[in-house]
Amino acid sequence: MSETKRAAIVTGGSRGIGQAVCLALAEQGVNVVVNYAGSAAAAEETAALCREKGVEAIAVQASVADAAQVDALFEKAVETFGKVDILVNNAGITKDNLIVRISEEDFDAVLDTNLKGAFLCCKKAARIMMRQRWGRIVNISSVVGLRGNPGQTNYSASKAGVIGLTKSLARELSSRHVTVNAVAPGFIDTDMTRVLPEAARTAILSQVPLGTFGQPEDVARAVAFFAAEESGYLTGQVLCVDGGMAM
Repeated sequence: MSETKRAAIVTGGSRGIGQAVCLALAEQGVNVVVNYAGSAAAAEETAALCREKGVEAIAVQASVADAAQVDALFEKAVETFGKVDILVNNAGITKDNLIVRISEEDFDAVLDTNLKGAFLCCKKAARIMMRQRWGRIVNISSVVGLRGNPGQTNYSASKAGVIGLTKSLARELSSRHVTVNAVAPGFIDTDMTRVLPEAARTAILSQVPLGTFGQPEDVARAVAFFAAEESGYLTGQVLCVDGGMAM
């Protein structure tokens, strides 16, 4: 058990933005729990990359939409590191379609993972961090939670909900020196955006004042900033990492 270094749980940490966040926290000397839902190999690879930076890291499978699995995730983190200092709610899914074509099942699936999952993890983290009288919670929202996007009513609603969750929880936990902030990425160069047709990519870039896709590391740096020891006077904030889209 390592109790001297800070310890973090990063949900959806096996690839893309989640992997970049894990590595950015490891760079700061934070031990990391890499949560994943499906790909054990990718999660183990991320954990290995973190360990190369001189920290301890483990991979733990859990669906954040399932309360019992969230309980087990946090129990494993505490068993391994003795505490949870930082929570990054990054796990998320999309099931895009126009509202007249979105099934109730697809709406529920997106809300269950993106919003309910963040709630379940925040609830577990809050109990631990309030006792510690120190903590950092960083929720990954999205620029579409602020400005909307056609074909993403379910996803946009879930990410707008994450912002409301962030601001209310920031008020609840502030007296215990626990900060709660959100990062709202724009269009980031990940597996999800690389498969888009060229016409769709061009249309997206026309909405970005800086004219380029962001990189996972751009988001990770913002998360690491909120998670840092020096960021204790920042809470309830939403930082857009979006090339200017939300202006």
